[in-house]
Amino acid sequence: MTTTATHLRTVALHWADLREAIGAPAQLGAFGLGLKGYLARLDQADAEQLEYERHQAAHLRSLERDPIQLGNRPVPVRLAILDTMRAVEAALVACADDIAHAAQRAPISVPAARKADYRTLREARIEAAERERQQQLAHADAHDPRRWRWTGRRTAPYAALWLLARIERAPGPCRRITEQEEQRIGVVAKGAADRVERALDIAAQRRTLEQPCACGGRIDVHGGEGRAPLAHCHGCGRVWTEQGAAA
Repeated sequence: MTTTATHLRTVALHWADLREAIGAPAQLGAFGLGLKGYLARLDQADAEQLEYERHQAAHLRSLERDPIQLGNRPVPVRLAILDTMRAVEAALVACADDIAHAAQRAPISVPAARKADYRTLREARIEAAERERQQQLAHADAHDPRRWRWTGRRTAPYAALWLLARIERAPGPCRRITEQEEQRIGVVAKGAADRVERALDIAAQRRTLEQPCACGGRIDVHGGEGRAPLAHCHGCGRVWTEQGAAA
């Protein structure tokens, strides 16, 4: 059984792959929404290529109009990958915000300087040393790298790893999360991992088509992991590929 920890690790480990895939050619043998989805992906790839060529032509015309303008040729962006990254990052960061708001304790307050009368120099030095120690503890606690922050580093892999630490009960400036909080992380993590795996086509998938076979049997489509989809009827045993009926 796939665990929440595995889902979070999937996002963290494959985030760099998503970044590389933004400008990479689409994998046409990927698993789509059945065989019709596979064919639709072929059409989408052609449309993306035409769109890229249109932008490239416009870019070259702009260079002709402005000879001093320099720059590289535009790189085609796979919008589906970009949309996946935005959705996953927004979901994980929002989840980390909410969990931190509820479970993360506030930083230790810095002790305020106070005027005091000491009977001896030794008492004054002891008090000064104690105040310095408390200030160091407060500074270290406020800058603890295990502390979730609402500014700065707010990326999907960092949020995934921070949530993973909460799931695994790692030490840090947080209380133990509740069962409800763990369930919420699990739902968000699963949705994020599913999106990442579908975008990269790294997981085997199986889906049942809504429309039954002519014999009335259920049709399952198998694919994923870079393989072309294959449909199989559980009634008559007929098999289809993107080229048509195979058996």
